[in-house]
Amino acid sequence: MIRFLLIRLLQSVPVLLAIYTITFVMIKATPGSPFDDERKVPPAVLEKQMEYYGYGDSLLSQYVNLLYRHITFDFPPIASVPGLTSGDIIKEHFGTSIELGLLGMAAALLIGIPAGILASWKKNTVFDYIPMSLSMTGICLPTFVIGPILALVFALQLKWTPVSGWFGWEYRILPALTLGLFYSAYIARMTRGGMLEVLGLDYIRTARAKGLSNAAVVFKHALRGGIMPVVSFLGPAIAGVISGSFVVETIFQVPGLGRHFVQAALNRDHSLIVTTVFFYAILIIVANIIVDIVQIYLNPKLRYD
Repeated sequence: MIRFLLIRLLQSVPVLLAIYTITFVMIKATPGSPFDDERKVPPAVLEKQMEYYGYGDSLLSQYVNLLYRHITFDFPPIASVPGLTSGDIIKEHFGTSIELGLLGMAAALLIGIPAGILASWKKNTVFDYIPMSLSMTGICLPTFVIGPILALVFALQLKWTPVSGWFGWEYRILPALTLGLFYSAYIARMTRGGMLEVLGLDYIRTARAKGLSNAAVVFKHALRGGIMPVVSFLGPAIAGVISGSFVVETIFQVPGLGRHFVQAALNRDHSLIVTTVFFYAILIIVANIIVDIVQIYLNPKLRYD
């Protein structure tokens, strides 16, 4: 296990470097800067601002300095919010994003796994066709479509929940459902496929021959192997619901990191964009490593010394 972790950590180094390089090049190729404002400032003041925030150096110096500051956790100041660094923004707002992401993932699991189990248990019946049809609809509808529909129906017309904000628990329902419904569709189809594959194996037929009920066969014997595809999907899914909440945070006015990332892109705040992308890349790598460890635990055949 230690060897496996060391290999994965070493493999992540060039991945992070490539992500940082691509992000830096794309940002610098985009026209504009945080200092492009309708109100003109004296050239001397603008030069001082450019120097303070590192925009006056050569591109190579900016690349090396910014990378070094991220490696040493000495996060650079950001021009869009004077007095704060990109690390301060992450520290202050990432908790909201991760809470929203975990709530969305919980909603996806609570909806997707039971739907997939029911569809595989009642194969080729109405209990199979309806969940799978709904899951296909969920896959086709992105979050920027699902979110406004849920807000229109449940907040504006039925008035069951608030439209936007992040205060009490009732403010978390619609954003979490918006994130969760999209991923629950994938989880439902993966659960159904995995369960059907396991239910056709010899040891399941042996369990049925012993007189076990369908419920006992499904939940005691087939479920552990049937949800393996879902476990494999959880790594990118968890990282996706956390890092992919930009649209949801914008729709429902959630004060998370994703909303600040969108604002940083609009303001051309290069430091905050690079830091956020770098941070989310690390998050995705860590999530995938954790999922690999869980897979090894569930399936001992994957273990190696």
